[in-house]
Amino acid sequence: MFGRLTLDAFHHEISQNAAVFGMLVTSLVILGVITYLKRWKWIWKEWLTSVDPKRIGIMYIIVTLVMFCKGFADALMMRLQQALAVGDSTGFISAGHYQEVFSAHGTTMIFFVGMGIVFGLLNLIIPLQIGARDVAYPFLNAVSFWLFAAGAALTLISLAIGKFSPAGWLAYPPLSGLEYSPGEGVDYWIWAVQIAGVGSTLSGINFLVTILKLRCPGMTFMRMPIFVWSALCSMVLVIFAFPILTATLYMLALDRYLGMHFFTAGGGGNLMMYVNLIWAWGHPEVYILILPIFGVFSEVVPTFSEKRLFGYVSMVIALAMITFLSFIVWLHHFFTMGASANVNAFFGIMTMLIAIPTGVKIFNWLFTKFRGRVHFSSPMLWFFAFVLNFSIGGMTGVLLSSPPVDFQVHNSLFLIAHFHGMVIGGFLFGFFAAFTYWFSKFTGFLLDDRLNIYAFWCWFSGFLIAFMPLYMLGFMGATRRLDHYDASTGWHPLFVVVFCGALIILIGACIQIYGLVKSIIQRNRNRDTTGDPWNGRTLEWSIPSPPPIYNFAVIPTVDQLDPLWAIKRGQAPRPEKHYEDIYLPKNTPFGVYIGIFSLLFGFAMTWWILWLAAVSFIGLIVCVIIRLSRPDEHELITAKEVREIEAAGLRRFELV
Repeated sequence: MFGRLTLDAFHHEISQNAAVFGMLVTSLVILGVITYLKRWKWIWKEWLTSVDPKRIGIMYIIVTLVMFCKGFADALMMRLQQALAVGDSTGFISAGHYQEVFSAHGTTMIFFVGMGIVFGLLNLIIPLQIGARDVAYPFLNAVSFWLFAAGAALTLISLAIGKFSPAGWLAYPPLSGLEYSPGEGVDYWIWAVQIAGVGSTLSGINFLVTILKLRCPGMTFMRMPIFVWSALCSMVLVIFAFPILTATLYMLALDRYLGMHFFTAGGGGNLMMYVNLIWAWGHPEVYILILPIFGVFSEVVPTFSEKRLFGYVSMVIALAMITFLSFIVWLHHFFTMGASANVNAFFGIMTMLIAIPTGVKIFNWLFTKFRGRVHFSSPMLWFFAFVLNFSIGGMTGVLLSSPPVDFQVHNSLFLIAHFHGMVIGGFLFGFFAAFTYWFSKFTGFLLDDRLNIYAFWCWFSGFLIAFMPLYMLGFMGATRRLDHYDASTGWHPLFVVVFCGALIILIGACIQIYGLVKSIIQRNRNRDTTGDPWNGRTLEWSIPSPPPIYNFAVIPTVDQLDPLWAIKRGQAPRPEKHYEDIYLPKNTPFGVYIGIFSLLFGFAMTWWILWLAAVSFIGLIVCVIIRLSRPDEHELITAKEVREIEAAGLRRFELV
């Protein structure tokens, strides 16, 4: 009845039991607080069933922060193990559990932190920057979020029930085949990533259509903010790349469930086909993450330099070139597979070429600051850290694009240092800049910038201490997945330094959490009465803070790039307000239901509980059919009500 689920699935190592205990205690505290405050009905009606992109964006960020804590804990466990497991000492976790932590860390950070940040920002910012009241498909947007949340929940369930995949965050065969991974771990990975990946594909379609079809009057392509351009390019990559991931995971699942041999060499399959397919998705995925961050800095740098962005057209061309080139460089991830010299040379040259448009953007940002009035607020500090770390990571990337060099450092910690330089020093620092920059817009109160600056210095210094030694360790021969090493290698002092850097980063993260909680508690003291504390340039800063429930009382008309910038400087007249009736889509619970059935289906397939898989799949189909058979329901806000709302400042989007 329960497939292969037995009581043994609940037996874990001490470290995993501690994680499960902490997760349960935290969950019970949160549930208790909600019950005490009697907020269940409010949460269900205003949040869980919402189709408002502002609320969906906040929910993306909340789930992302939860998964970030989990992925960061995985990283600390790995660094502590490497600092302790030298010579006769075996550290504090077993080799098998270390491989699970290794796989879980990469999976969590890429699929459930990185993608959550991207779609969270897009939900919050894109409709406001293009002058729209909603996204193209509001219900599809809610479904996408709940599929993402279901995949994240399945990953968390693996902490308490069973084990996670030991085959790495990309699950290469034959490690992910039944012969080497007969347990439930790889199946957890497949269904968590598959469910979230389908949600990402749907989001990509939704935001592509939103940007193409819902721009306000006058906003031509060359009048769009660079953040919108970066989102457009990123969503093009999502639409082309994620179906490759979906097909690859289905083939791997068929290998494991039905004994097919797509990737098993003994049955006539080709495991290198898996590596090609997974990286045909995986390398565009890197740019799916980083392109919106390029857009973030294209908003932050001009704002805090009090200048227009330098080289708008060249920035657009650079984004388009990166989008194209990112699809023809995937083979540099496995130069050592035995391809011909000509193949390696082509992909090496393409990898070097993609550095050119990336460098164009760096110089555009620097020229934007040139002779500007630079303000050293926390968003700008994150930019300075980004320039340093991303440039170092980019230079090592160009070094790795040379096949002879790659042969020497492939699968070493040098590669790990390069990748984290791009993802943490680039993507994560960019998210922190976006978070601090747009926080007041969606909450109506300010973060403590002093605490933000303290956190910045901890992150910046901790990152350098934690990851620069990995370049040296990589040259010294230290490999990935390393959970124990001999004392004679001389690696131990550097691994201790790396762990100390991770602890400094932990302090920075704790300061950020403290600052967020403090700001929420003291929100009435820190009200943002201006609605534009940073003197922003784009349309989202033209409306009150927090935004009205309908975003724009009057859909703006745009006649130039950065229209708000021109209005503030008296170069354009302020638009007259002619209020109109507004129709907003009503909330629906079917997104939640689809997410729950998807979670049950993934869990059932992981443990081979066939009856539960059948019931949940039928429930999933029934929910979709019922929702599609119903006409869309809308809430009417009359022009008179809109005028009253604007005058009284009511019906704002409220976070708390």
